[in-house]
Amino acid sequence: MADNMGSINNWPDILVLAVYFTAVLAIGLWSMRRSNRGSVKSYFLAGHSMPWIAVGASLFSSNIGSEHFVGLAGSAASSGIANITFEWMSTFPILLLGWYFLPVYISAGVYTLPEYMEKRLGGNKIRIYLSCLSLLLAIVTKLAVSMFAGSLFLQMATGWNMYVSVIILLAVTGFYTILGGLTAVMFTDTFQTAVMTVGAFLLMGVGMYKIGSLENLERRYMNSSATIQLVNSTCGLPRQDAFHVFLDPAGSVQPWPGLIISASLICLAYWCCDQIIVQRSLAAKNIEHAKGGSVVAASLKILPLFLMVIPGLISRVLFPDEVACADPEECMRICENPVGCSNIAYPKMVLELLPDGLRGFLMAVILSAIMSSLTSIFNSSSTLFTMDLWRRFRPRSTQRELLIVGRIVILLMCGLSIVWLPLIKSAQGGQLFNYINMMQANIMAPVGAAFVMAIFWTKATEWGIIGGLMIAHACGIIRLVLEFVYPAPPCGEPETRPAVLYKVHFLYFGALLAFITPISIAIISIITMGQRKQELEGLTWWTRVKYKSTEQLSEVEISTDYDSKVKRNTEIPDTEKQNSDEAEGHLDFPQVECEKKTRKQRFTIFLFGEPEKEREITVMTLRQKQLFMKEKPRVKKILNACTMVVIGAVAFLFGYFA
Repeated sequence: MADNMGSINNWPDILVLAVYFTAVLAIGLWSMRRSNRGSVKSYFLAGHSMPWIAVGASLFSSNIGSEHFVGLAGSAASSGIANITFEWMSTFPILLLGWYFLPVYISAGVYTLPEYMEKRLGGNKIRIYLSCLSLLLAIVTKLAVSMFAGSLFLQMATGWNMYVSVIILLAVTGFYTILGGLTAVMFTDTFQTAVMTVGAFLLMGVGMYKIGSLENLERRYMNSSATIQLVNSTCGLPRQDAFHVFLDPAGSVQPWPGLIISASLICLAYWCCDQIIVQRSLAAKNIEHAKGGSVVAASLKILPLFLMVIPGLISRVLFPDEVACADPEECMRICENPVGCSNIAYPKMVLELLPDGLRGFLMAVILSAIMSSLTSIFNSSSTLFTMDLWRRFRPRSTQRELLIVGRIVILLMCGLSIVWLPLIKSAQGGQLFNYINMMQANIMAPVGAAFVMAIFWTKATEWGIIGGLMIAHACGIIRLVLEFVYPAPPCGEPETRPAVLYKVHFLYFGALLAFITPISIAIISIITMGQRKQELEGLTWWTRVKYKSTEQLSEVEISTDYDSKVKRNTEIPDTEKQNSDEAEGHLDFPQVECEKKTRKQRFTIFLFGEPEKEREITVMTLRQKQLFMKEKPRVKKILNACTMVVIGAVAFLFGYFA
């Protein structure tokens, strides 16, 4: 790294960071005491108890990680504001999640989205396929990326090795995530969202004070380039359309038709069909709080223009020799990456512009982004493996066993993601945000199309969904292999890659895959046998459970709900339960009085929570689902009005920067 960087080595910065970590750990420990962590439902779904503000903040902070501060700011410094389209297009699927997708997931009564597909399509092959795919994506597009971006910042701030930085990040983050479950994650996410927003606005304010105005920023950006340039080359020069969201449709950088289509479908898959995101909405108290959380998250997604993109533009203006370097040898000296140093744009501003103390606060902002992303990935991925894969091999697992397995999975994923880090460093010309979008366009976009077909088309079959996904993913994986085998040549050198890589932009390729998927699903579904009509009850948008008052409930529904309550509340002698468990080979921890608990038992309860006696793992009864769907007419109107305001604001921004 260049040796002229600021650093976190003074007592005001260290004090601020210490206060921040103390606050985060205090909130995590407090939320651990509130939640019944011995229950699978509480650990993985927060007991369906989260208010709208926590849901919205957690949705936002789970998405906004260090890869946004590093990647989105770096993309802005390198090529302009076009990538903000991915953030603004997200507002629409976030709202669709609360209004259309979540009611179906709640109606189906599931912990995970692969579990929903199994219920909807009537086979377990699709559940295993999607679970493995989700875990793979969590490692290569989320966990490894978050750790890479976070370690880059720590490396610049402290001078530590990248892998040392990663290990420290994992150690700090894992404590309350592994012990506290989703409740701890969502409460700490709420706090970290506030820290991120305030801190990022402070940095933008300092940067704009240096620049003066948006007009000055645009004028100076167009004249910002590194002193050392390649001879007779345009490499490293700013784009003339850098302040427009819609770029040349035949260009090599974010062509606007591909960007709009891929951003729509990728965002749909991410916000409506991804376990990490949907799990936050599943934890809401009811549909009103889930919709309110969607409105909050959609509103917050407007902010990345100010939180990351504008600071990235400012960083290039203030530090063109480092951020806009074009000579490979010079880039290697500055950031140890010969293909470019745009990824250092945001960390450079933090470390160079801010005074002691405030620099530590912005360091806390980046750490908030890192930790909120990692905790979300950890909790959701352990849910996927535990509920979708482990229970398939051990269907009679106790709740205690499932909770232990979920924690172990977190540790294994950390090791796998560290192995992937070197590939991220050189992908897509060193632009981290483009790497993320490339991976999602080739792998994730078809998943969104598959879920839409399953939820809104009753004739979709398991073989249709699997066949469509396998065709699309086979094409996508071939493209990804070519991308890694034939990386883009440095600027100024001749193009030697296969034509499919440089003539067909990855955004266009992702859009093509998203269209191939539903066509393949429809064709295969027509020639294969699917679920009968009565088997689809509660599993599609057209057959979902709706709110009914007590008077509207049929006698069968009331009896079913009553019987389930009686089954849960019936007193069974402890000796009888223990004998039954011993006979089945599944003995839970004994429930003993507080004063009789040994030190070992108290420590175990601290780690895993009070154990549940019930072996049955249910999400909601029929009556609970109906109550979840209940909406007050006045609240419904307010939420719909807020939705229109958010959509109008995004439409205005697109028009203004078009």
